Amino acid sequence: MISDSWRFWVVVAGISGILGVGGGAFGYHWLEGDQGLREVFSTAVQYHMWHTLALFGVAWLSAKRSGTSGRWAARAGWFFTAGIIMFSGSLYAFCITGETPVPGAAPIGGMLFISGWAMLAWSAMRRDKPQTSD
Repeated sequence: MISDSWRFWVVVAGISGILGVGGGAFGYHWLEGDQGLREVFSTAVQYHMWHTLALFGVAWLSAKRSGTSGRWAARAGWFFTAGIIMFSGSLYAFCITGETPVPGAAPIGGMLFISGWAMLAWSAMRRDKPQTSD
């Protein structure tokens, strides 16, 4: 799995992108009567999509780095994925149902995003040997 970790993260990013674009279209049409909820939903989609792109950075670092660096990149990917679920997912749920499914999920998701970025930076700064291209 470690040597093909980059493939896993490309698949996760692809699925996340599908869900982000589909969710954005759904929210745009579903919430057309409520501008306030539409703005909250739009924020959820923006964070979702930015962190979907970050997952491609995780895939790239996973392909280029080995050892500890690659593991830190994978950790960043898990944190980005959890952040998307917690932050964007809680905002999506709130906009659709009118209720907060898990109190504090959005701020926790934000902290997961911040932690993921720190891990991604740490992965890039590590001095492990780069992997050779296939």
